[in-house]
Amino acid sequence: MNRKDKARPSLALALLPIVLTLGVLGIQLFYYDDFTPHVPLAIGLAITATIGWFQGYRWKDIEEGSLHVVSIGLQSLGILMVVGMIIGTWIASGTVPLMIYGGLKLLSPEVFLAVAMLMCAVVSVSLGTSWGTVGTVGLALMGIGAGFDIPMYWTAGAVVSGAFFGDKVSPLSDTTNLAPAVTGVNLFDHIRNMMPTTVPAMLIALVIYLLVGFNLIAVNAVDSSKIDQITGGIAQNFELSLVLLLPAVLVIGLSLKKMPALPSLFAGALAGGVLAMIYQGASLHEVFTYMQGGYSIDTGVKAIDSLLNRGGIQSMTWVITLVMIALALGGALERTRCLEVIVEAVLKRTRSFGSMQAAAIGTSITTNLVAGDPYLSIALPGRMFAPAYRGKGYSTLNLSRAVEEGGTLISPLIPWNSGGAVVIASLGLGVSGGNLENLLYIPLAFACWLSPVIGIAYAYLGWFSPKASEQERANWKSQGEAVQVLEPTAPDYRAVAAAD
Repeated sequence: MNRKDKARPSLALALLPIVLTLGVLGIQLFYYDDFTPHVPLAIGLAITATIGWFQGYRWKDIEEGSLHVVSIGLQSLGILMVVGMIIGTWIASGTVPLMIYGGLKLLSPEVFLAVAMLMCAVVSVSLGTSWGTVGTVGLALMGIGAGFDIPMYWTAGAVVSGAFFGDKVSPLSDTTNLAPAVTGVNLFDHIRNMMPTTVPAMLIALVIYLLVGFNLIAVNAVDSSKIDQITGGIAQNFELSLVLLLPAVLVIGLSLKKMPALPSLFAGALAGGVLAMIYQGASLHEVFTYMQGGYSIDTGVKAIDSLLNRGGIQSMTWVITLVMIALALGGALERTRCLEVIVEAVLKRTRSFGSMQAAAIGTSITTNLVAGDPYLSIALPGRMFAPAYRGKGYSTLNLSRAVEEGGTLISPLIPWNSGGAVVIASLGLGVSGGNLENLLYIPLAFACWLSPVIGIAYAYLGWFSPKASEQERANWKSQGEAVQVLEPTAPDYRAVAAAD
């Protein structure tokens, strides 16, 4: 029996696995005070499969849907492993220690948060990957923030604001290509149309970080002895040279040459390993160990050891397993048409353009929340809301901006989403042991959540909400045929983005 011939769940039945999954997650997180969402999400997958069974699906159907979405995420899992390697070899080579050393020497605590956000934004635009930015420059910035006695969650908020905003507007980013691809608009028109929300959100975040720096951090005098202890310990244990920045320069250079993210990042990991052998005296076997299990050092300075003892593929296993389970759950929810039914129910209740824009952003956020996958949160609402925008005569540039903001930018703010899991693991926020204080980075990543708020306000005010141009109206038919390729029957989101 064809998937389309199987019964569609009612809205109540479609919502049931989502509500129950979030309930189990809530018990684990708030009742047991234990942030390990793997098992609750696996239980959610089982609930979804059970409901699908009663709707006429069999395990083979559920399995195919889950495995398809997991297969789409394999590139992301590969990037996670390579980021783990980079963290290990860039610490071992002295690249990250040099960044920390230079930052503590050159930056002042008052401007640190603002500079951290801007630096991550520039690097992320250059690399086209927020994950790579978080795991490299972001990690070094966490070390600098620790040296300035700035709480981890403040530094992490600034890093996330910059890294994911850079990813949002970079033409090298897969999500930036995916959003216009599924909505049928030009890539660079899409990027330009995001500026009215991107620029104000970044400026507001910048002002907040500066105010915090000059009022909160400046009031609490920084312990200069701690900074001296960290910089002295780094200088004593690492051979420092500007040459150690070559791995970062290499990765950025390859990205600007439009090399794919995975080989570019892997080249950076290898370059870090070579410099570790040349400058720090590491053996080849030690470099392999750093790539696999992470870097380890005992300097006698607790602040340094806590910053630098990390990395390796194994450090990413917590994230990788979480992403795989979340992707499988998203695939099951899509294959059983639960997400499709919910999105259609939302569409029926939208009347004005403002409510439609808010619904598109909200649907992307909800998909991120439930499915744990930024790609699904862009592709699903992107293809299902497009006819509604065309019907109201509005350009689907509004939709591509909506799903980018609800998908890309909210992903790092959901701890069990792949984006949030990467942030927590790469920046060493350590929430898996019940230390939930570091989750305060979520509201402090101002640029990420301000953008969709500004976008919704624009929609209700009628600002920066373009109507469809004559050219777009003329192309609607052909674009509609292209979008129809993206049927809910297991679309290959990455293939669509790559073809744009």
